[in-house]
Amino acid sequence: MLVFRLEDKQYCIDIAHIDEIVDRHELTKLPDSKPHVEGVMDLRGTTTTIVNPKTVLGQTGSGAGDRVIVFETEDERSIGWVIDEVNQVVSLDDADVDESVESKSVHGVVRQDDEFVIWVKPSAINI
Repeated sequence: MLVFRLEDKQYCIDIAHIDEIVDRHELTKLPDSKPHVEGVMDLRGTTTTIVNPKTVLGQTGSGAGDRVIVFETEDERSIGWVIDEVNQVVSLDDADVDESVESKSVHGVVRQDDEFVIWVKPSAINI
């Protein structure tokens, strides 16, 4: 699992979905796009759509992160999430995950260092 930060909250996603993590570059805004789509950026010649998971997860902070998690997609689109900080990569046992809070965008929660880490489903946030 990749643990990352959005504002003051910790989130994680299965690292199997991740292609790479890069620095955020200048974005080009797209007219008439969904509210969580920040724009597109050029990533080594590939147009990558950048989304803001804060919008989908109900966070009100407007700060734009400096890092982008780029995902592997089945339809070969390049999609990235703008995040505030990458914290660490950790291994999890199924027993560590509380799935009782599962929803459209959340797989479950994990307790780590007296704090909850929210396990996010990438498919719920991507375009």
